[in-house]
Amino acid sequence: MRKIAVLNQKGGVGKTTITANLSHALAMAGQKVIAVDLDPQGHLSASLGIFKPPKHGIADVMQTERSLASVQIDTREGLHLVPAGLSLRDMEDSGEKIKDKMGLLKSALSQASESSDFVILDCPPSSGLIAANAIMAVDEILIPVSGDYLSLNGLAHLLITLKRFDPIRSKPLKKKIVLSRFVARRRLSQEVLEKLQEHFPGMILQTPVREASILAECPGVGRTVFEYRENSGSAEDFKMLAHDIMHWNTMSLQQKIKLPEKK
Repeated sequence: MRKIAVLNQKGGVGKTTITANLSHALAMAGQKVIAVDLDPQGHLSASLGIFKPPKHGIADVMQTERSLASVQIDTREGLHLVPAGLSLRDMEDSGEKIKDKMGLLKSALSQASESSDFVILDCPPSSGLIAANAIMAVDEILIPVSGDYLSLNGLAHLLITLKRFDPIRSKPLKKKIVLSRFVARRRLSQEVLEKLQEHFPGMILQTPVREASILAECPGVGRTVFEYRENSGSAEDFKMLAHDIMHWNTMSLQQKIKLPEKK
């Protein structure tokens, strides 16, 4: 079972969009997936069609005797959702010492069925207790980076944060970057790609998620892109990204992205 946290401390880089659509793409490829909503705002749950926040969720599994199976929601074939739960926000704002509570999520996810292939965490844009739990609970980090320089700064800060956890982890984290909200014809996007290739060779997944209005529309109707517009370029992006994730396909050095723009 692979456990992956979709994480970037900068907001607006497409974490939830990637988590929802990648999880569905993996399920469509025959994988058994558990998607965990670790953002107190519950945006992943809404993106998968659960608009009314469930009372119980991952927060209860972390802090009480409630089981993981009891809060899982079967959303699509092969795809289960673990919602945030109403008390997750209180947990983040509790003021408790992070180092004393960093193992709660790892313990909760140990209940995941052994038949599951992937557990994918949608993390909040913060560096608090919830994010710390995610970093300690997984073996892999997927970092969305949008095509702008502020996103590059967010990546640099995140990597510094992740390095601080190395001494207390049993093994190093595997880290990969996915380009999000990418516009191939935009010079800035290509410049960001070149910077990433220069400083993080071997970390960038082959398939970028291109900018598209339909990706902003999908959450409003609680559908993934495969349900909203199955023959779109965005749907193809996520199918290819799922393949990259399953095989950890990364870009070659200096590889250019030349993809047709969305219509």
